[in-house]
Amino acid sequence: MKLVPYLVFQGNCKEAMEFYKSCLEGELTIDTVENSPMESQMPPEMKNFVLNSQLDCKDFVIMASDAMGQETKTGDNISIMIMGSETEVETFFNNLKEGATIIQPLEKQFWGSVYGALIDKFGISWSFNSMN
Repeated sequence: MKLVPYLVFQGNCKEAMEFYKSCLEGELTIDTVENSPMESQMPPEMKNFVLNSQLDCKDFVIMASDAMGQETKTGDNISIMIMGSETEVETFFNNLKEGATIIQPLEKQFWGSVYGALIDKFGISWSFNSMN
């Protein structure tokens, strides 16, 4: 199981993650709206927005995406992602949802993982993604 920082950008995720790669090294993968199952649901001007990116470094991982039309500000543009088995993800999601605001119910996603997100009763943003 891993805890992973998840960053959210306002349309410049690709630029930021390429910068982090140049600074921190590692292997970078980037998936954009274009040619994804989300493309038909998004305005054409968002086709180059990043749905998900991942920088795999020697001892850590940083994940990030662009905010899909939602404004963020420093402080609410980062969440803690728990990555684990479906059972682990379900357990921790259910444990943390007491008093929380559910952003995305925990459910199977088009990329094959079980994913969910919430803001806990203390205002901390959490996301959960099963590792296939």
